Amino acid sequence: MNQSLYMVFNMPFSERLATIRKERHLTQEALGNQIGLTKAQIYRYEKGSSKPTLDVIKNLAIALSVTADHLIFEEGERQPDDSLLLLLEGISKLDPDEKHVIKQMVEGIMLKHQAKQLISTG
Repeated sequence: MNQSLYMVFNMPFSERLATIRKERHLTQEALGNQIGLTKAQIYRYEKGSSKPTLDVIKNLAIALSVTADHLIFEEGERQPDDSLLLLLEGISKLDPDEKHVIKQMVEGIMLKHQAKQLISTG
């Protein structure tokens, strides 16, 4: 991963938004115009004094040509660890029937785990 991308992933939403906007050579006013907001509102998002709604995040992601996950989450926050990534890569190469069996097994284990949690908290 290049250094610039790494730095963007390891910062709060407000900084990440400002950094990506600047990388796209957009002013706050231009970005606001693209998504129907004022320059002042973009400024508030970038300073962290206001939080965007889900609709605004969606529109920001479209205007900036990134995913909403890229705007919201820090690196690795929504990714399985490396050992699971390798397993998932292997599973993706299996036949559809084999994938279905694995999916059913994992779903069963997850339900069992959730049931244990409910029992222990109840």
